[in-house]
Amino acid sequence: MHMRKSFCLLLMTVLFSSGLLAQTDEAGVREVISKLFTSMKAADEQAVLSCFADNATMQSIVKDKESKNAIKSDGVAGFAAFVGKQAKDAADERIVFETIKIDGDLALAWTPYQFFYNGKFSHCGVNCFGLIKVNGVWKIHNVIDTRRKDNCG
Repeated sequence: MHMRKSFCLLLMTVLFSSGLLAQTDEAGVREVISKLFTSMKAADEQAVLSCFADNATMQSIVKDKESKNAIKSDGVAGFAAFVGKQAKDAADERIVFETIKIDGDLALAWTPYQFFYNGKFSHCGVNCFGLIKVNGVWKIHNVIDTRRKDNCG
């Protein structure tokens, strides 16, 4: 009987600890993504850069001249430099954390958004973030998004 109690206590401790770890990891994922958008709004180039892992990629699904889907790639450094040249509060991307999935040092976050530029609605879509844990800290490794002007409600 004593062994059964010890085993149950150990099992509960493991389950409780792993649940807390998952919550901490999810909070870390939310934190770095939120920091990206706060940094964009603040026009802080260095803070934007700090959200990304080395060799991170940024892509958008856009329509080409024939209205077919095409992938547009941007470098993180160029994106951060562009953000740094904006007026404070000009770039305001408002996101919702819809889904976060984590497996060890890999995470995926799905965040529908609406983007406002200089206080005016510009477009909406969804960001799909791939994140990795680097030295215990979540960093954005890749992001791909959609962009549209309709069905944004």
